[in-house]
Amino acid sequence: FKINNSMTVLAMSAGLLFILMLCRYLLTNGLAVRHPRLKKFHLYLVARGNLNERLSDEISARIKNDRENGFAGNLAFNEVNVVRRDSNKDKANIIRTAFIRDIDKIIHCPYYNRYADKTQVFSFYKNDDITRRGLHVQLVSRIARTIGKALGLNLDLIEAIALGHDIGHTPFGHAGEEFLDELLFEHIGRHFSHNIHSVRVLDKIFPYNISLQTLNGIAAHDGEIELSEYYPVPLDTFEEFDNQIENCYIDKKNVRKLVPGTLEGCVMRISDIIAYLGKDRQDAEKASILKTDAYEECAIGTYNAEIINNLIVNIIENSYGKPYIKMDAEHFEALKKAKSDNYELIYKNDIVKAETHNIVRPMMRQMYERLLSDLTLGKNDSPIFTHHIDYVNKAHYKRDIPYEQTEPNQIVVDYIASMTDDYFTDLYAYLFPESELNIIYKAIYKKTINEIKFKGLEGDWINFEWV
Repeated sequence: FKINNSMTVLAMSAGLLFILMLCRYLLTNGLAVRHPRLKKFHLYLVARGNLNERLSDEISARIKNDRENGFAGNLAFNEVNVVRRDSNKDKANIIRTAFIRDIDKIIHCPYYNRYADKTQVFSFYKNDDITRRGLHVQLVSRIARTIGKALGLNLDLIEAIALGHDIGHTPFGHAGEEFLDELLFEHIGRHFSHNIHSVRVLDKIFPYNISLQTLNGIAAHDGEIELSEYYPVPLDTFEEFDNQIENCYIDKKNVRKLVPGTLEGCVMRISDIIAYLGKDRQDAEKASILKTDAYEECAIGTYNAEIINNLIVNIIENSYGKPYIKMDAEHFEALKKAKSDNYELIYKNDIVKAETHNIVRPMMRQMYERLLSDLTLGKNDSPIFTHHIDYVNKAHYKRDIPYEQTEPNQIVVDYIASMTDDYFTDLYAYLFPESELNIIYKAIYKKTINEIKFKGLEGDWINFEWV
C-alpha cells in the first residue's frame, strides 16, 4: 500500500491527530470512561504515566472568573470566629493573624524538630531518600494548601492543622503507636492514639493556647479512614472538644467518630491519605520491598505523581463552591483499592512487621517499665527526670497543675512518644547495656564489601570488613 499524494498523507495525519486529541480530551475530563473499552484505555494510559487529569474547562473558567472579580465565597473559616482557651491572649493583628500565630507556635515547639528522625513507614534503613515524618507533614501541607487555594479556603488554618497533625506521633511509626497503646491500656485502662496525643502536646504538655479550630483539625485528621464525601460538623466550645478527647482515651473506637469542624480540616484529612498513598510506594521500592508495577492499575494511577495530581483535580472538580469535600465514585473506589493494596503489600508485609514486632515491641516494654519504676521511686538522676520532666518544665507556660504531678503512666507515655527512632535506640542501650536486643540498620548499599584496605593513622594498611 503506497500513498503518492502528499496532500492525502497530510490530511490523514491531521485526522489521526484530531482523533487522538479528542480521545485524550474526553478521557482527561472523565467524559468517556463509562464505555468499557475506553475505560480500559483510560486505565492503561494513567498506569503508564501518559495521562494526568486536568480540571474541566467549566470549573477552570469559574475559578478564574471568581478570582478576577474578587469573589472568594463564604466557605472559608472566618478568623473573627476563632476560639481559644484564653481569649485575652494571642489576639490577631495585621501581621500575625489568628492561625499564623498557631503555625508559629507549632513550628517552634521543641517536638517539631523531632519529626526529622521519626519513622513514616520504614524504620531500619540508613537511606536519606526514604521518607521520614518531617517530610510527610510538609507534603500533607502542600497538597492541602493546593486544594484549599483552588476552593478559596483559609490557607493558614490548613497549614496549622497539617504541620501539627503528627507532632505527637511515636517513634517507629504506627507500630510504635500500637505498642504504646498496648502498654498504657495494660497499666491504667486508657488508650493512646497519635492524633489525640498531638493535641496533648500542643494543649497540655506545652499549653500554647492553640485555637480550637486547629486542635479539632488535628484530632480529627485520621488518615486511616477514607470517605467519598467530607461534611464538616461545626464545633463551638472547648467543653465539647474536651469531652470528645476524653472519650477517645476511654474507648479508641471514638477516634474514628471525630469529624473536622471546618472545611479546612476536611481538606487536610483527605490530603493526609493522598500524601502517603503514592509516597509509601516510592519508599517501598527504595527499600527493595516492592516494585511499583506490583500494584494493580486503577483510575487514579499507580505512581505517586499521578495519584497526587488525579485526586487533587477530582476533589476540586467535585467540591468547588460546595459546603463539603467530595470525590466522584470512580476515584473514590480507586482510592480505596489503592489503599487496600498498600495495606496488603506494604504495611502488612512480613518483613516490615516482623522487625518491629520482634525487636521494638520488647524493647519498648522494658523501657516503659524501667522509666515508670524510676519515676515512682523518685530517681532524680533517671533520664525521665533529666531529659523529660526538666526539659518540659523549661517551657515557661502557665499550667493548671505542675507537670510532674501528672499521672505517672501518662508522663512515661509522654516521654516515649516524644522520642525519635535514634534517641529511643540510644536510650535503650544506655538503660540496658547487657541486653541482646538491638536495632541493626540496613545500609543504602546493597552489596557486601569485604576486606576494604585503607591506610591507618600510623601509615599501615588495615583490613576492614564492611557487612
